[in-house]
Amino acid sequence: MMAVWENLTGQAEAIEIFRAASAVSTGSGNSMTHAWLITGPPGSGRSNLAFAFAAALLCPGTPDGDRDAIRQVEARTHPDLSVLTTDGVIIKMATVKEAVARSQYSPSVGRYRVIVVEDADRMVERTSNVLLKALEEPPERTVWILCAPSEADLLPTIRSRVRTVRLRVPSIDDVAELLVQRDGVEPAIAELSARLAQSHIGMARRLATNPEARLRREETLTTALGIRSVSMAVNAAARLLAIAGDDAKAITIERDASERESVLRSLGVEPGQSVPAGLRSQVKALEDDQKRRAVRSLRDGIDRILVDLASLYRDVMMVQLGREQAVINLELGAQLRAASMSSSPAATVATMDAIALARTRIQSNVAPALALEAMLVSAVRR
Repeated sequence: MMAVWENLTGQAEAIEIFRAASAVSTGSGNSMTHAWLITGPPGSGRSNLAFAFAAALLCPGTPDGDRDAIRQVEARTHPDLSVLTTDGVIIKMATVKEAVARSQYSPSVGRYRVIVVEDADRMVERTSNVLLKALEEPPERTVWILCAPSEADLLPTIRSRVRTVRLRVPSIDDVAELLVQRDGVEPAIAELSARLAQSHIGMARRLATNPEARLRREETLTTALGIRSVSMAVNAAARLLAIAGDDAKAITIERDASERESVLRSLGVEPGQSVPAGLRSQVKALEDDQKRRAVRSLRDGIDRILVDLASLYRDVMMVQLGREQAVINLELGAQLRAASMSSSPAATVATMDAIALARTRIQSNVAPALALEAMLVSAVRR
């Protein structure tokens, strides 16, 4: 038997809640409800837990699951599973309306019809109101599972209609162990990646399996530590944008090519053959979706850089306060000590505040180059 919970880490309490809920229809529990919200910091495993819960609900007869149903959920092909997600900046209203319509159907093979909403915080208010109506009057055997960083990211009216399960940040050891067992990563690389990712499961996996990603991260930190003037700060901002762009392309380019090839094949277009006029609108729609995904991927890449820089200046602060044992970026020990001697703790705090402000500005659609330049000027050290 393949248990649905086996590839999760650091969330024992949450797993027990969902295991008990999924056991309801077998007569061994009474804690089921029609709408759930899983909250937790980025990388805590919200989506992984949501799909594990979905698999447990969809598996006939047992809350621990069977191999076929688990495979279908992992491939997102189970007939009673719907996934509401986006590769763009926001979830479109049309997508939500379609999911709401599907939620009215009775399950075809499973015990429930399950709709998982990844990144539920990416809905604007009017789109959230469409979802709200579905949560207010759900069919008896439909279950909604929403994922978001925190309850505050959703409308109060939605929060009042869901049961919230809060996840904690997994420990570095938990994430490293997961990388070793699930992905076959060498223990030393697993520990390094989990530490540098600050227990973000997805980022830890990427660092562990992609040496280029580790090199780009290292360049980000050394670039920031080398800023000695305003002009160097401006140049560094341009370089960090380029690094974010390279990282985003590395994530999307292979996927984009595979998607295009698959769509052309489904349309009957042979490799190298020009697309007939009647089919160009479908190819254009795919290209538009890929462009939106590229925008989000770049934004996410910039945000990852800012998170890494926050960890860097946190380390500088730890060294300034005599707490080197708490440093995250251990491999930069000598550079961290040099940086700690070239500024005061007050200046380090000001830089950390500037990083937080830059994240807020970019989320509010301020041009990333301007936000990064303003932030890096605060990092000038002589």
